[in-house]
Amino acid sequence: MGEPKSPSFNEGKVITKEEVYKVTISDQRLLDLGYRPEFRREMSLFGVLGISFCAIGILNGMSSALQTGLFSGGPLGLFWGWNICSFFMLLIAFSFAEICSAYPTMGGLYFWVCKMKPDVPILGFFTGWLYCMAMVFTGVSTNLSTALYLSSMAEVGQGRSLTRLEITTIAWAVNIFSGIINTIGTKAIGHMSTLFVWWTLGGTVILVTTLLVRAPMMNSADFVFTNVQNFTGWQSRGFVVLLGFLQAVYTLEGCETAAQVAEEAVRAEILAPLAVVGSVAGSWLIGLAYLLALLFAVQDIASVQATTFAIPIAQLFYDAVGPRLSQMCLTVIMVSQLMAAITNFTASSRLFYALARDNAFPFKKQFMTLNRFQAPYWGVWTSVLIGCIISCAYIGSTIAFNAILSSAAISVMLSYLQPIIIRVFWPNSIQVFGPFRLGKWSWPVNFASFLFTIFVCILFILPTAYPVDILNMNYSVVAVGGLLVVITINWFWWGKHGFKGLVKTVTDTRVKG
Repeated sequence: MGEPKSPSFNEGKVITKEEVYKVTISDQRLLDLGYRPEFRREMSLFGVLGISFCAIGILNGMSSALQTGLFSGGPLGLFWGWNICSFFMLLIAFSFAEICSAYPTMGGLYFWVCKMKPDVPILGFFTGWLYCMAMVFTGVSTNLSTALYLSSMAEVGQGRSLTRLEITTIAWAVNIFSGIINTIGTKAIGHMSTLFVWWTLGGTVILVTTLLVRAPMMNSADFVFTNVQNFTGWQSRGFVVLLGFLQAVYTLEGCETAAQVAEEAVRAEILAPLAVVGSVAGSWLIGLAYLLALLFAVQDIASVQATTFAIPIAQLFYDAVGPRLSQMCLTVIMVSQLMAAITNFTASSRLFYALARDNAFPFKKQFMTLNRFQAPYWGVWTSVLIGCIISCAYIGSTIAFNAILSSAAISVMLSYLQPIIIRVFWPNSIQVFGPFRLGKWSWPVNFASFLFTIFVCILFILPTAYPVDILNMNYSVVAVGGLLVVITINWFWWGKHGFKGLVKTVTDTRVKG
């Protein structure tokens, strides 16, 4: 591996003339923000865009969460929910892009909050920890989903159902594989994220074509755009359709992940915000094409609801295109899921690095150490360890495991809320804007994003089935509450004394004579 690089203790060091000469425009902006460039800038627009595409994971995200909307609102809820939520998620992306262009550094939401509201360090601390745990939990979710796709493929191809222990063992293997890829570093992740863009485009063509050509019966346009399904037990048609919106929000979370690799991108102040917006816009269109193919090709929603396959969408493929082509479709989605899992640990490891850099996380020296591949490997393998531990819950109780993972989606939206609130109530919080600026549209976009995020956070904690019992209760509010309690305890134990806000690693960028 070579001698690890631990560059984190250069506080106050003056940059030499030779160093100033070598920095790029993006590095100079980073210096202006008070941070010494430590990562090699090896990511192009496609690489940064791919990171956000991976995090959103349009094919795997929509496939894994399809049943949420299919059983709560049906085709009508899925179609209109997708377009409405995509529009508002695009507004959130525009809001984040403006901030990201001004502050193109890793840490993303956490750094933005600390920078825009430095007089309230507890707000940045909570945002950083909450978002970091959300990224780890999301990584665990995608790793387990990869295992569930493999389980469904075994069921479709061999008629064999895997046990929970076998599925968990596969999830552990995916966790470790994600750690290995992230340990190799920036260049490998950049290549993989670029591949993911092409995989998503090619996979969408394959899935859409297969469904539309091979489905024995095609549904009518009236069914696709107006049919309502309700397997929830709730009587209110409007409420049931709203519950289906959760599928779209869950799928589209992740555009801000591009900010986590901003210090590894060329011209990050331009590429990162373009990737944030482009990933949502592209996912909206690609997801719409895929969703319409699924809705036109679904043979029997009741059959999907009653499936014994590990992933319900496997039943939809099985009914529509048969077992052999179902295997192919599941493989396309599973590979997409695997790459998304790797990206989540990319984001969480960079967050651990950013938190440690600012004394918001213990073991600063270790978490800021880079290996010869430019990877913050302590953060990577901490994510892997937490992932393996949480995966064990799946062996004992799927209810407990699902509660932990559903808290990730809410935690992401709660993390989104912090910088948006600041931009709404303190519109002058950004002193120096970057190249990407919304101008007079900034406040209206942020206000609309604020209202939508509040609405979604409430919707995420409501019960999804009636009558509510111990088996179908929405435990996500309990999981999020527990996570907030842990962060609060950590604030009083560690953060209140050690965290004072952003810590500059460079205090003077003047040329040393």
